[in-house]
Amino acid sequence: MARAGRATIALWNSYDPRTFREAHRRILARAGPLALAYDFNLVTFGFPFPAELTTPQEIADWVATTTSIGEDGSYLKELTAKGRFSTFAYMNKGFPPQLGEPVLTTCNVEEKKRLTVEGAAHLLGQGKSLVFIFGTGPHGVPKEVFSVAQYHLDITFGGYSLETCTALGAVVAVIAHRARSS
Repeated sequence: MARAGRATIALWNSYDPRTFREAHRRILARAGPLALAYDFNLVTFGFPFPAELTTPQEIADWVATTTSIGEDGSYLKELTAKGRFSTFAYMNKGFPPQLGEPVLTTCNVEEKKRLTVEGAAHLLGQGKSLVFIFGTGPHGVPKEVFSVAQYHLDITFGGYSLETCTALGAVVAVIAHRARSS
């Protein structure tokens, strides 16, 4: 039997690329507990962390001192201590291959790239790793991310746009439960 693939939450910064804002802090504080609870990894792309924070552990420790979300940030710290939180600059020519196949979470699915929840669970069950990409701001992800993603996933019944944190919780929970029951 194949070993289950790894699932990763990828947060693409669509807010201010130069200044770390409250929105960055809040989405990290919310995504950390989701990743821990449902056995996902967590990565960020293009987050403008303060220059003095150079490691994921320093970032997690700092976020924990500034939030009450996720047991005062302890879940993000725990995830990081397990080596399951990483940061990346914006990508140039694709996503880091060690993360797995890129899956854009979107309500604007290209039919030829459509992936269902069942399909994602099947791939994970076959040992494939998948990285589920979420745009964090009001503009979603840039066109190059949309086109580079191998798969597109819409978990709604009809192409409904969901607020980022709502989508995060819904996608992670439905994928984790479906993969576990497969």
